[in-house]
Amino acid sequence: MSHLLIQPVILLMLLTMCVWLYMYYLRIGFSLKNKINAQNLSSPEKCNSLLPDVVNQPSNNFKNLFEAPVIFYVVCVLLVVTNNSDMVFVYLAWAYVALRIIHSLIHCTFNNVMARFFTYFISSIVMWVMVCKFAYISL
Repeated sequence: MSHLLIQPVILLMLLTMCVWLYMYYLRIGFSLKNKINAQNLSSPEKCNSLLPDVVNQPSNNFKNLFEAPVIFYVVCVLLVVTNNSDMVFVYLAWAYVALRIIHSLIHCTFNNVMARFFTYFISSIVMWVMVCKFAYISL
């Protein structure tokens, strides 16, 4: 059963890669079009001041994909290693990844804060349920 957790983990990693590619597509395209010297983008603060929000949104989302999802990755790895998974964990993992995909799509496009917050909040609840369920079966 634990092997079924590998697919949502891989999909979340692929989402992170897609956001990374989109981030650089927008940044490089904007920089070339507006003749911005790469050295002028040497820090996040400089990027925020020189690039419009629509160009910076994927960067913000990329950073976000390395915050709470780290806990998701760890709990999934622990479930696979300990072979403690069941179908509830698998469904929760898929729900988490689906919500993170929706969150990224919102964040990287029209960026409605309330829609983005709602998907982030629900995905976080799903992740914390996974953590608590794992803690319960492990203690």
